[in-house]
Order: sequence, then C-alpha cells, then structure tokens
Amino acid sequence: MSKVGFVGLGIMGAPMAEHLIKGGHEASLFSRSGVPAALTAAGGKSCASGKEVAQQADVIFLMVPDTPDVEKALFGDNGIAAGLSAGKIVVDMSSISPIATKEFAERIRATGGEYLDAPVSGGEVGAKAATLTIMVGGKEEVFDKVKPLFELMGKNITLVGANGDGQTAKVANQMIVALTIEAVGEALLLASKAGADPAKVRQALMGGFASSRILEVHGERMIKRTFNPGFRIELHQKDLNLALTTGRKLGVSLPNTATCQELFNVCTANGGKAWDHSGMVRALETMANFEVGQKPEQS
Repeated sequence: MSKVGFVGLGIMGAPMAEHLIKGGHEASLFSRSGVPAALTAAGGKSCASGKEVAQQADVIFLMVPDTPDVEKALFGDNGIAAGLSAGKIVVDMSSISPIATKEFAERIRATGGEYLDAPVSGGEVGAKAATLTIMVGGKEEVFDKVKPLFELMGKNITLVGANGDGQTAKVANQMIVALTIEAVGEALLLASKAGADPAKVRQALMGGFASSRILEVHGERMIKRTFNPGFRIELHQKDLNLALTTGRKLGVSLPNTATCQELFNVCTANGGKAWDHSGMVRALETMANFEVGQKPEQS
C-alpha cells in the first residue's frame, strides 16, 4: 500500500482518485470545490489544502483545468510545494503548457521532490473505466515507481521522454484530433450536399484507408446531430491554444491547427462552447448554409 494524494477532484479527477483508493492505497484528498462524499465513503481522507495532502502522501497527483491552475495548486498559498520533502513525487495529470511544465519541474526538484507530467486522453468515459491513455514526461526511475499507480487509472501508459514531453505528446494528440474532426466534417458535408447519404458514405469509408476512431464516433454524432459532450469545445480550444502558443515560441507554423481553432471560435460565438467537439462541423455548415444529412434542393 502506498500513501497517495490527489488534488483536483472534478469530472476526471474524482474517478481517477477512486481507482487509487479501490486499489488499496491510503489517499489524502483536496479540491477547491470540496471532496466528493463518495470518495470519503470509499476510504479517502479529506484535507484542508494541497500542502496538507503533500505532507501526508508520498506520491501526489494533480488534475486541474489549465496552466495557471496548476501553478496555483503547486506554488500558491498552502500549495503542494509547501508540504513537500525529499523523495516525494508530484505527478501532474492536467493538460497544460509543455514550456511551463519544464519550469514547474525544476521548481519542484529544488524542494528535493521529483516531478512527472502525465496528461491523459480518454475523457470522462476513460477516467471512469480506468482505460485512460497516459503520456508521461520525466525520469525513468521515477516513472517506474509510479507506473503501478498509473496502471490503476489507464491502459496505454508511455514514458515519452523528459519533463514536458508528456505535455507535448498531449498537445500533438489534440492537434490530430481537431484536424481529423475538421476533415470528417468537410467530407460528410460535401457528401450530403452532393446528394449522397452521409451514413452510407461513412459506412463505406470505415472499410478503407480513411477509417479512424474520429470517423467512427464523431462522424456518427455529426450524422445523428448529437452534440452533447463528450469533450467540450471550450476545453479543446484551451488545448489548441497551448499548441499555437508553443508553436509561436518555437517558431513553428501550425496553419491547420489555427484554422481549427477559428472554426471552434465560430461555434463558441454561436453559443456552442459546451457542445461536443464534433460540433465543429456546425461552423462548416454555417459557411455552407447546409447541414450534414440535409436533402439538397432538386434543380
């Protein structure tokens, strides 16, 4: 049994922490919105701050929305860093800036602790099912110590490289997902406007080289008009902003990522920030004045 801590118990963090508790580990917990009763009922201990969590745990997991939230949780008043001592490990599973992550890792190591960045893919469904993909940056020997805990939360667990490389992998993942959603949206919209049944087109494409998980899941959502999240557009916008900001700092042009961000911006401007990210197709539909599945007018 390990002494673990978990800070940030929202939609993703709560089920992840629950898997650690059910795995037989002693868990100290803190969340600004309060520790869910289900976690204390399962055996977790509610703490008053991140500092208290860090004082009581050997491995402290963190799952909060964005880069400023991570910085505050780590280094703010009564933050995690204030409770660290030599040999303790901080594992940030949030999706944040790769560049800021490298700075955070240095600051944590200055306390005598160790640091892993370990963002995830798989969403709420993956968090609940313990099937998350986990992309890790940090020292191999630290990764090896934490891996049995990762295995309670996910299935595809990869040490990508040094600190920041896990976050870079997550940014790359979100770029590919966004660009593929855009491609599927364009294809199904064109097929519909041409008079073809988009459901049949999708079925045909699923057997060919264009097949993808995005075509399978998000293509079906576009056809059935089911845009409840899922993964919200506003969260994907945050991730693409990380990609574009990192690209600017590194001098790398990301033209198609920028296009996808602009399409998400169209959705947000039309009340869609909480739509599933497959709802990007609605921005394309707005420009075409036509919807996927709509019957074209007979000429």
